[in-house]
Amino acid sequence: QVQLVESGGGLVQAGGSLTLSCAASGRTFSLYSMGWFRQAPGKEREFVASISFGGTTYYADSMKGRFTISRDNGKKTVYLQINSLKPEDTAVYYCAARQGASTYYTVSQYHYWGQGTQVTVSS
Repeated sequence: QVQLVESGGGLVQAGGSLTLSCAASGRTFSLYSMGWFRQAPGKEREFVASISFGGTTYYADSMKGRFTISRDNGKKTVYLQINSLKPEDTAVYYCAARQGASTYYTVSQYHYWGQGTQVTVSS
């Protein structure tokens, strides 16, 4: 069982940057593949990025360039850095986890979810 707690969201002006954090409980965090998703009002939850327990990263095509996922296994934390924020990045950002060696990119592939952190980008 893994519990995930996101933090780092907030209100930011367009062009700014944010780093979201996701702290995980459990002793085997290093064996989990982690992902970030986001959900804007009225839209489906969409994949942003994932990172395997070995550090391999995978990004949605539309997220390449401005989003960076990373992890610190010693701190049991995964991060999502977002640069050059745009109003269309406004969404609730969710952290997700599952056991497995690969990177995963669909909602159904993940077994554990955090409660989400709101990111609002003003123009």
